[in-house]
Amino acid sequence: MKLQLHKPICFFDLETTGINVTKDRIVEIAVLKVFPNGNKESHTWRVNPEMPIPKEASDIHGITNEMVANEPTFSELAPKIYALIKDSDLGGFNSNRFDIPLLAEEMLRAGMDFDLKKNLAVDVQTIFHKKEKRTLEAAYQFYCDKELKNAHSALADTQATFEVLLAQLEKYDDLQTDVKSLAEFSSHRSFADFAGFIGYNKNEEEVFLFGKHKGVKVEDVMEKEPGYFGWILNADFPLYTKKVLTAIKLRKLNTKQ
Repeated sequence: MKLQLHKPICFFDLETTGINVTKDRIVEIAVLKVFPNGNKESHTWRVNPEMPIPKEASDIHGITNEMVANEPTFSELAPKIYALIKDSDLGGFNSNRFDIPLLAEEMLRAGMDFDLKKNLAVDVQTIFHKKEKRTLEAAYQFYCDKELKNAHSALADTQATFEVLLAQLEKYDDLQTDVKSLAEFSSHRSFADFAGFIGYNKNEEEVFLFGKHKGVKVEDVMEKEPGYFGWILNADFPLYTKKVLTAIKLRKLNTKQ
């Protein structure tokens, strides 16, 4: 096995009631724990989400309300799952953007102090996207079925780029056609939390990415308007976002002492 492990790694996948990290719940979780010596152990649990599973979700993963009615809740399973993964790094497919954030929400909701600072996270989807060819020539061939001649000449590249975008809009019906939506869809940004409410400025300081304080340092807002922090804690924000804000507040208090 080429994979070099200094500690166990838990590959995991979630089936859920939907894709809203804050509101949706786990209906199934599978964990494959791989040890440095090559040994493996696998566990799968069905979970009662304590909320109805929408038909569109059941149509995807095949799990219905009836199938989980007598299964344990996540709160009941949380100690066992946490014990399994707490000493391990994590791996998944699109896990950095979905599975880990949602798992963190469920853990915090169950009263487990789930913290990823000591856990590395390997997202296999990101490796796939970075390693497989993602050049303009490849996109032109894939979307337009044409070979890009004179690649890396400014005129040929700009024309091809325009044609690729038009072909993408034809191919993907759910891709909105206005520039603002396309800009948002195609952006990549580093977040302090999982849901994208807190990001970083050019000095790597946490800033709010929404609302009236968008772009303002979190520490400055907490100092000048402490009620804003209280509002977020009581509003419908992800638990992990609240955890990050609490950590920033404690850090600020510790610096003052």
